[in-house]
Amino acid sequence: MSFVYVLGSVLGRDRRTYVGWSVDIEQRLVRHNSGLGARSTRGRAWVLLYAERHATRSEAMRREIELKRNRRFRAQLAKNLDPSENVVAVSGAPV
Repeated sequence: MSFVYVLGSVLGRDRRTYVGWSVDIEQRLVRHNSGLGARSTRGRAWVLLYAERHATRSEAMRREIELKRNRRFRAQLAKNLDPSENVVAVSGAPV
């Protein structure tokens, strides 16, 4: 089983999202926040905004590409970030 996920981060007024895939979302988030994740995620605190479960790695990778192209969806998710705490303001993102 594989997962596609969207992370969010707020640094000042700068809101960013990151889309990726993994077989272990929790461990992947730890790696992103410890500086061992993707280069574009280093130096920021990240929170999980959204996740989807897929039966195969190839399905997850296909969906990752779709979500990376869907800027409107990611912008909508980023609006839920609370800049004062860098946490998701609205809980219950679908998993």
